[in-house]
Amino acid sequence: MLTLAGIEEESIVDGPGLRFVVFTQGCPHHCKGCQNPQTHPFEGGKVHSIDDLLKCYDENPLLDGMTFSGGEPFAQAESLAALAQGVHKRGGNVVTYTGYTYETLHKGVLDGNSAWQNLLSETDFLIDGPYIEKLRDLDLLFRGSSNQRILDKKSRALLDEQNAAEKEKKTVNP
Repeated sequence: MLTLAGIEEESIVDGPGLRFVVFTQGCPHHCKGCQNPQTHPFEGGKVHSIDDLLKCYDENPLLDGMTFSGGEPFAQAESLAALAQGVHKRGGNVVTYTGYTYETLHKGVLDGNSAWQNLLSETDFLIDGPYIEKLRDLDLLFRGSSNQRILDKKSRALLDEQNAAEKEKKTVNP
């Protein structure tokens, strides 16, 4: 089950191609200038089953995939990972927006957060970082502020390698 603030059945601004977008309810970040402030409280929203969301997704054969936005999707990571699996079985891709940086999520995974690991594994494109109002840029593709990044799985693997190399370098040469 997922608690959602809303659904957009067809969007072209929340990732590549035609997207089905779910807006999760609840966000710990409370970014100043957020375009979805109604999603911040963890109370409220409407509960949806994964099966019902996939049935709705199946109604439109033109969809390229599903986007998880918010609120903060990683606050409901386990259920969203299951939903993403269903999208992948149907040939779609998954975009996940998060106010966390990838590095923060990766640290959480290393600290044992298996729910975050599951959602990251099912995310084809991660758009990371908090919205920063003073860095707002309307010319950016799929992002609101210039600190945010679009990271595919390959980009995330390269970041992991770089971070591991830096950590090893610090251990060898403190």
